[in-house]
Amino acid sequence: MGQVHEHARQQSQEATPLEHLVQVLSMGQGQAEGAHTSISGQSIYFPTGRVYGGQVIAQSLMAAAQTVDGNRLPHSVHGYFISVGNIDQDLDFDVENLRDGRSFSARRVNVTQEQGAILTAIVSFQEHGQTGVEFADPMPQGLPDPEELTSAKELMTPYAKQSAFADYYAEQSPFDIRHVGGTVMLGPDKEASAEDSGSQMVWMRADGHVDVDQTMHRAIMALECDQVMMEPVLRRAGLSIATPGIFYASIDHSMWWYQDVDVNDWLLYVQDTPVAAHGRGLGTAKVYNRKGELVAAISQEAMIRVPQR
Repeated sequence: MGQVHEHARQQSQEATPLEHLVQVLSMGQGQAEGAHTSISGQSIYFPTGRVYGGQVIAQSLMAAAQTVDGNRLPHSVHGYFISVGNIDQDLDFDVENLRDGRSFSARRVNVTQEQGAILTAIVSFQEHGQTGVEFADPMPQGLPDPEELTSAKELMTPYAKQSAFADYYAEQSPFDIRHVGGTVMLGPDKEASAEDSGSQMVWMRADGHVDVDQTMHRAIMALECDQVMMEPVLRRAGLSIATPGIFYASIDHSMWWYQDVDVNDWLLYVQDTPVAAHGRGLGTAKVYNRKGELVAAISQEAMIRVPQR
């Protein structure tokens, strides 16, 4: 295990996982030169030993926000993962000011390490309080409350000494994850696979409490959603996170926010997967708060490879 990787793990043990996440996403003050601003960032611990994709998306959002007027909130982010990140190195964020209009600001963020490009993203910000047409799909009804469901922490604790992933979800994840119905963390969903369905619903919230601004709430949510976005593809394919030899990695990630979010409270992810082919699968999600408001929409494509028998 590399020195920085070990340091990240020690930090996550000294602070709560949520406190450490906020520290990492807060980042340092950027150095501006013309249309570009340079910012350095660290990584949180993740059991793959690679930089966690949701972390880099969230940091890109926070880095871009440093260069935008405070009355403008991020309303969308679109990121392409170029190569695997090395958790033993800091990340360099180059934020380019593309445009500041009357209502919107656009920023391009290029993330690099010594070996080259890690991610490139476009983040768009909108002036707060604008009005226009409004409608939204309703939240599903008749669901169990999250308090009635078993958390991933409880499910994974018996396996924590056998698996680094189980240990992460039991002890290191900054989120409380509760599936409506079965999880694919421990094994495949044979019934869903037989019915050719990847639909699932998951309640999630921060495991603790954060007192941060709305931009940070949205950044935390960008990392939070990455914990479950590939699960519908695995569910429909009859696979699980525990499938022997499975390898997966995010290819791209897009998010849109339509309401303020509060990661301290439960958010319901209503998920599905419309297609998978050529070693790639597409996951989608509509995210609701407990009042039933559709606060965000997400899509993510991932590469998923399983060894042939």
